[in-house]
Amino acid sequence: MQTVDDVLDALDALVDRARRRGERTGFFAVMYRTVTARVKEGIAAGFFDDGERMARLDVAFASRYLDALRSSESGERPTASWDAALAAGRDARPILLQHLLLGVNAHINLDLGIAAAGAAPGGELPALRRDFDRINEILASVLDHVQRAMSRLSPCLGLLDRLGGRHDDEIIRFSLEKARAGAWRFATELAPLDPTAWAGPVRTRDARVARVARIVLRPGLPLEAGLVVVRACERSSVARTLDVLGDVDGPALAAVEARVRDERAGPGHW
Repeated sequence: MQTVDDVLDALDALVDRARRRGERTGFFAVMYRTVTARVKEGIAAGFFDDGERMARLDVAFASRYLDALRSSESGERPTASWDAALAAGRDARPILLQHLLLGVNAHINLDLGIAAAGAAPGGELPALRRDFDRINEILASVLDHVQRAMSRLSPCLGLLDRLGGRHDDEIIRFSLEKARAGAWRFATELAPLDPTAWAGPVRTRDARVARVARIVLRPGLPLEAGLVVVRACERSSVARTLDVLGDVDGPALAAVEARVRDERAGPGHW
């Protein structure tokens, strides 16, 4: 893939196939498609500090996900974190929220740092920081919109809040804010290195991210008991789920920029 349009075409094909075959791997793909479309809009509108660099980052970032999927389907083993996410996509037991967070976990906690270091190696990385914050805020906003739409698909999801006393994503011990902060730290670890020296740090990072995936899948009691009930309430077909998720709008770019400014101005900015 060479362009953001190539990424969108690949994601469209993946979602169409998931709809035809009833594949749950399409759940993350359709959400990611919304993120990518908003990134494309931002590049065209001059929203990012360096649109050409953002296009490179977007293509490299998406390629890691699509390459992992192709590896898994050809019988090869992708990174351990993607292996966990894609194996769950072939399993009916995880609930919709778990499917989405497993994809986000692998893509943000592992792939984003690698893609960022590749797009802005060495001393170029600090200049990427503001655009890195913007793309992360786009993802966070899409996730917020998706979680609101999930009431139509997962009507018993609120049970997890009552059992865990936390919000949905925190219930399974996953925090997007921590994930993207960790992705930036990982990028700063990789950027000074020659890419030929990345294998060791990537392998170590992947092992940690895979452990997070296992917690997402098996969060322990009483949440696992609640997951059984939530799963029983999720009666929508894969096709309808894809349709509902695909109807979620991405955030307005002005709102993204305002949120990024607020976060950067706040105490403890990562």
